[in-house]
Amino acid sequence: MRICLLTPDPGHPLLAATAELLAPGHRVESLDPTAGHAPPAELLGPGPLADVYLLKARTPRALALARHLEERGAPVVNSAAATGFCQDRTGMAELARAAGLPFADTRTAPTLAQLPDPDFPLVVKSRYSRRHDLVARVDDAAQLHALAEQWPDEPVIAQPYLANTGWDQKLWVIAGQVFCARRRSELAEAVGASTPGAGAFGPRELPAERADLARRVGEVFGLDVYGVDLLDGPAEPVIVDVNAFPGVRGQAGAPEALAALALHAAGHGTTPRVPGVPRVPGAPRVPGQRGAGR
Repeated sequence: MRICLLTPDPGHPLLAATAELLAPGHRVESLDPTAGHAPPAELLGPGPLADVYLLKARTPRALALARHLEERGAPVVNSAAATGFCQDRTGMAELARAAGLPFADTRTAPTLAQLPDPDFPLVVKSRYSRRHDLVARVDDAAQLHALAEQWPDEPVIAQPYLANTGWDQKLWVIAGQVFCARRRSELAEAVGASTPGAGAFGPRELPAERADLARRVGEVFGLDVYGVDLLDGPAEPVIVDVNAFPGVRGQAGAPEALAALALHAAGHGTTPRVPGVPRVPGAPRVPGQRGAGR
């Protein structure tokens, strides 16, 4: 099989480890979809397409290339539609809540200065997810005004701040296999949260209902490789973000799961999955055993 990594960073630990697993019996190559200005057809060059493309990039050029590949019949994981959809946090919240997922209450405004009737404390984020975007806690009108001066033209969303321990629950899913860890919250210092040790928090410690919730997110958003950020709400866990093809680092079994998923997609082909459209019945959940799919 020929597997192509669509990424500006093929040395990313997850991708590099996956490539190493696949290399003995398969051809693994990479293509930076963010480089240059050539249209997709020229970027691909002559010759046959790869058997599968793993899309770990979210720029407009990367999405355009992924759509071009799908139009030519190549399997792309995740699909261009699902990857692009997860960049709009407004659409993300609307779809999640419509599907019955416990997503944080989310309001949208053209700019921070136009945020109606803010109820402090709150968390504000760039509406469109990207590197170095806005994520901040705001406690009062003075902080909101100062932030608005720094980000005067930024479309934003606002979510209520949920009191918490200062640790985010990061759940990652690859073909239905759930990985997890606790990470210090970006807002922990600002919120003055207590700083207990993270403690053990792996798949064995993850409650089954939370693993099921993480898998349900993939069904709703049409994703096969993704991350879910959770906080503990007053009555149930609350989803605050969903990310397409995140950097899953230090998770035993993750490269094996991704390698198996790539080989399955390459061998069987896929219909591009889109948000709101369920997985085709019978599609496999690939286990993350070492050497799977070699």
